[in-house]
Amino acid sequence: MNDAFDDSFRAVLAEYEARDASEADLPHTLETRDQRLLPVGREGAQLLHAMIVGAGAKNILELGTSYGYSTLWLADAARKTGGHVRSLDVSAQKQAYAKTMLGKAGLDRFVTFEAGDALEIIPRLAGPFELVFLDIWKELYVPCLELVAPKLAPGGVIAADNMIHPEIVREKALVYRRAVRAKPGMASVLLSVGSGIEVSRLVGPLDEGL
Repeated sequence: MNDAFDDSFRAVLAEYEARDASEADLPHTLETRDQRLLPVGREGAQLLHAMIVGAGAKNILELGTSYGYSTLWLADAARKTGGHVRSLDVSAQKQAYAKTMLGKAGLDRFVTFEAGDALEIIPRLAGPFELVFLDIWKELYVPCLELVAPKLAPGGVIAADNMIHPEIVREKALVYRRAVRAKPGMASVLLSVGSGIEVSRLVGPLDEGL
């Protein structure tokens, strides 16, 4: 790992990855999804971190805190750019865990957590967002896309996880990929990183009539 990461970050990352390893034998089912860490994984997280730092992105939105693995990486990137992360999740309990972990890494001040229904929260967020990480329940991907796309900064990116794995969500992932690629002004590519990440960049107006 790059030496730019400090010891507290490394210690918390190791704690997360130890938990993930301990859950490896749990099945990927709807019944177990709230029990699992379900992280984006080291490769996917490094990609997000590099995109934020490389672009100097400051206004970052995470849809799906879960237990905070990806939030850790987003917060460290925000620290490096002088930015801030707003992280949404329906579970206040999971966010409490995430906040504790980020506190151990000294990164909690770079994140605002908000618990509730993303479809209700997104409309009142000001934006514009330079990077949106989409890792919420897959049936919400397209509704979230419709709400967040108009709040992207010019050149802003939506990165959506689980486009390839696990197989149980692949059909919903394909629906999302078709929807984002059909949007005027969006350029999109599927990267076989981690569980598969669709990276979509706003390169022109979303409204065909503009």
